[in-house]
Amino acid sequence: MRTTRALAVSAVAFAAVGLAAPTAAAWDNPSNITAMPSVIARGGQLSVTVDGCPNGGTMTSTAFPQARLTPVNSNNETSKGTATINSSANPGSYDITVHCSGKTLTKPQAFTVIGGVRGGLGGSSSTGATPADIAIGGGLVGLALIGGGVFWMRRRSENKI
Repeated sequence: MRTTRALAVSAVAFAAVGLAAPTAAAWDNPSNITAMPSVIARGGQLSVTVDGCPNGGTMTSTAFPQARLTPVNSNNETSKGTATINSSANPGSYDITVHCSGKTLTKPQAFTVIGGVRGGLGGSSSTGATPADIAIGGGLVGLALIGGGVFWMRRRSENKI
């Protein structure tokens, strides 16, 4: 009884795998678009992989200009490409559209562009010290001289006793 049940389960499992294998291997349409990294700054490089695209093709988005997809040598059903995100791209989610062997596939919200930090001088100044800086520094030096003088005079009076 147990062996019959085990054989029945095994037969069903092999049948499911056998029926699914031809479907998985017979891609004739682009089926899966993967963008890495999924969150990227303006000016960064986005790597895109497309399954079911054996001959290469092109990819487009409003965040980058059209880029080429080339077949991956080790897997004849996959193509890969790299795109540079526009420096003027607004922060937010973007779609990728792939054109491959006359077929089109769009992945909505495939990646997100984040706003980059604009570098610059910030709060630095190259004009030197301001009058306020000089007044504060001079006051601190004056206080240090007075404090040192008081300390020295006090030590001197202790020696006379």
